Amino acid sequence: MKGNHWLFFRLIDRYDRVLQLIAIFFHLHACRKLADGRIVDGVSLSRREIECLKWAARGKTAWEIGRILGISRHTAAYHKDNARKKLGVTTVTQAAVRLALSRPSLFT
Repeated sequence: MKGNHWLFFRLIDRYDRVLQLIAIFFHLHACRKLADGRIVDGVSLSRREIECLKWAARGKTAWEIGRILGISRHTAAYHKDNARKKLGVTTVTQAAVRLALSRPSLFT
């Protein structure tokens, strides 16, 4: 058992650069996977912002979105407006269209 322990640390010392690169690539891949569905035209949106925009695209008001998601009307309006600002558009409708065009599968 003690010999295996020594061998393990010897291998780590020998391949420390390779292990560091593997860790960096793993981290980048994990970050990309976690944010994959949240990037719209290069802009990162929160899960809640996307949910609110999806419901807005279906014609739901902030009050209705709040009821559906279990949040207040003000919070739903905040998320829609925040997404609109992040995407650099004038209206929530424009933000919802940008989301729909970037992720058509969200709306089918």
